[in-house]
Amino acid sequence: MIHAMIDSGATNNFIDREYADSLGLQYHDFKNARVVQAIDGRPLKTGPVSQWSEPTRMWIREHMEEISFFVTEVPHFPVILGIPWLTLHDPNISWSNRELQFASPYCQNHCLVAKVCHATDTEPIITLPKKYSEYWDVFNEKEAEKLPPHRPYDCAIDLVEGAPIPRGHLYSLTEPEQEALREFIETNLRKGFIRPSQSPAASPVMFVKKKSGELRLVVDYRALNNITKRNSYPLPLISDLLDRLRGAKVYTKLDLRGAYNLVRIREGDEWKTAFQTKFGLFESRVMNFGLCGAPATFQHFVNDIFQDYLDRFLIIYLDDFLVFSRSQSEHENHVKMVLQRLRDHGLYAKLEKCAFDLQEVDFLGYRISPLGLSMDPAKVSAVLEWRAPTNKKEVQRFLGFANYYRKFIPDFARWSDPITSCIRGKQPFRWTDQAEKGFQQLKKLFTSQPILQHPNPGTPFVVQADASDVAIGAVLLQPVGDHLHPCAFYSRQLTTPERNYTIWEKELLAIKAAFETWRHWLEGAKFPIEVHTDHRNLEHLRTARKLNQRQQRWALFFERFDFQIHYVTPAQTKQADALSRKPEYAAGRKETFESQLLQPGNFATLTVGNTKSIPIGSTSSTPGPLCAQEIRASQQADAWAQDQLRQGLHFPFSLKDGLLCYRNHVYIPPGPGREKALRLCHDCKPAGHFGLFKTMHLILRDFWWPKIRKDVEKYVNTCPVCQRSKIRREKPSGLLHPLPTPSRPWEIISADFITDFTTFLWIHHDLSGGGPFHQVSPFHSLRRPPHGQRDCGSIPSTCFQTTWIAQEFSHRPWISIHLSFLEGATKTIGHRLSLIFSSSSPNRWANGAHQCHFGAVSSLLCKLPTGQLGFSVTTV
Repeated sequence: MIHAMIDSGATNNFIDREYADSLGLQYHDFKNARVVQAIDGRPLKTGPVSQWSEPTRMWIREHMEEISFFVTEVPHFPVILGIPWLTLHDPNISWSNRELQFASPYCQNHCLVAKVCHATDTEPIITLPKKYSEYWDVFNEKEAEKLPPHRPYDCAIDLVEGAPIPRGHLYSLTEPEQEALREFIETNLRKGFIRPSQSPAASPVMFVKKKSGELRLVVDYRALNNITKRNSYPLPLISDLLDRLRGAKVYTKLDLRGAYNLVRIREGDEWKTAFQTKFGLFESRVMNFGLCGAPATFQHFVNDIFQDYLDRFLIIYLDDFLVFSRSQSEHENHVKMVLQRLRDHGLYAKLEKCAFDLQEVDFLGYRISPLGLSMDPAKVSAVLEWRAPTNKKEVQRFLGFANYYRKFIPDFARWSDPITSCIRGKQPFRWTDQAEKGFQQLKKLFTSQPILQHPNPGTPFVVQADASDVAIGAVLLQPVGDHLHPCAFYSRQLTTPERNYTIWEKELLAIKAAFETWRHWLEGAKFPIEVHTDHRNLEHLRTARKLNQRQQRWALFFERFDFQIHYVTPAQTKQADALSRKPEYAAGRKETFESQLLQPGNFATLTVGNTKSIPIGSTSSTPGPLCAQEIRASQQADAWAQDQLRQGLHFPFSLKDGLLCYRNHVYIPPGPGREKALRLCHDCKPAGHFGLFKTMHLILRDFWWPKIRKDVEKYVNTCPVCQRSKIRREKPSGLLHPLPTPSRPWEIISADFITDFTTFLWIHHDLSGGGPFHQVSPFHSLRRPPHGQRDCGSIPSTCFQTTWIAQEFSHRPWISIHLSFLEGATKTIGHRLSLIFSSSSPNRWANGAHQCHFGAVSSLLCKLPTGQLGFSVTTV
């Protein structure tokens, strides 16, 4: 043991030559000697540094590392640790106690710690016991990055004769992904894991995010796997492995680091693994995840290496190792034998996933202890944690789940009848003590034999999966006789981001979660796995061409399994459906606010002047509301919408509140939704039965679908009300007399009288074809009879002559029969308002005047360059 000096001013790490000689260190010469300066800038008297030492192992209490030094004459201290060492390890220094604490991520991953320390208050760092510290190199991450040698167990890729060579296409990458791609290529070229290629094959690459936020590159080998002959080397039967543990009392669990990368691709087959990037074509020299033959190849490899240890004190399932012994002293020797064998064959373990000298261990879905095997609590927690129902609907869900297993439970009616009695008849729901007793007993029976069977790898597996809005559920089953017996249950709540997934993705997530949970049974299964789902679109999972990033990541995960998806009716997935709708999942969620899009109530109540408010939508002809829930359901059933979501959402598409939008306009799939949107934007009184242009403007405020203009044009042209009431407006004959452009609002007023009603309608119309003020048309009803039949010129002469003079108006009367000379805009809007009134209640038109006023003015919004409502430009 020596004393070293930590010097934050030293530009490197130094070792005294005399001390280095005593250790027998080997030296190497620099091409050019390094001049070392003192703190005042003067060169050291010892002269330039011309040599550096080979890496040597250095211990600081429990902290171990390999380090190189500049060799020179160092007075007082044999070793000086400078700023490079401090930067690399970033230790916490207690100046009062003169102690160092190593808690940096680098130290946790690369420097072995022989005592338990804590990165946080709750997460302990897995450590290597001192008695195994001589095998520190087996856990060294840096050593695991070396290119492994060729062995007889190299991964062979034999292609089907005559099959076309797979050639993919480049996937678009973001800027961070491109940087990660560059780093991956540089790092793996340096390690020798990949090399440049001239292969005719080319698989695409993409990136997935780890939980830490880091990007991980994956190669999409689906096309290659489709033409690869399968390796039929069997994976071990889990039941046989577990039988070997009888009598064991101590256990150690090991997990290999970069397991598949420890095996080389067979020489001559590297070209088949080629993947293309924007930086060129490369091929892999080590086995990667995603290759269909990887599991069988790796199992063959480890089985042969540890052949003489298997079943004596070691069992192996792929990269999971379990060492078992009858005594502690015997166990230490067994673990060392396994670690030595790993060292001899250049295999490395991941310390953070290892556990040493345990009395109880979870392995391959079972809890193993000296008392024997027990079910992993995770297998049955989905049922055991089922909360007691609080209403009739929850009781019905539980009974639907329970009835599937009634044929396996003796006296089933004895336990279920008290529960059923709670929902009989029209009596109020009341959960009784007898019902609670039956509920708890049924849950216990569901999670024990003969209902819950231990999985048998020699029998096909069936996975039932289902998703609700708030949770997912799954059941693992196997056929026993004519019935399917459950082997495990699974359910969990969806996270907040997951609740925004499409129904297609939620259903697929349920299958993925089931495969992750039961991977040790399903990966490498002897028979194809049968997946039952009530979502028919999932049948096309493996043939889908356009997937978004999340779906691409999932698709690569599924490549590890041999399975087939079968559509079944919802009645055949009742167990999984009930697990996804347990009461505790629904209880904690917030109610979803379903906004109603463009329903009459959205116009609220209009008040004009002192007129009494009139609620819109009171007539029977008003269309019903178009709500977000209705649109969301139609989008989930629409193939075009789901295809857009699978491709990934890029401008102009987006997702808002779970609805697919185009330029912020909600997409309406074909069906009743489109007709309802058209009715809302054309037929109801606030819409005003206007023509193509104004109806298009109104509907495009909120909605969109392909070829929407064509549909709107067809709807408007075939509207019965418009066909009966509107007149054709051909190009007028003769010369028109347009009014001059006004300089301010209400400078010029055009008036027309509609004399076919029991009361007058006076229309003010501010004319401003191209000026700064635009069309407005407030109108008011006059409770008095007309002064004539068609002589509109006589009315202002007798009634309003005084008004014109007092206000200094220039009166310019028009003769109604000369339509070619009448100011067109005034006459047009007068005709439209009259047909709106006459279509419903011509004798009570004044009661609906303000609704039509709103429709007429709001329709003019599309002509305002400022985007303001017509009301806002009427202020003088």
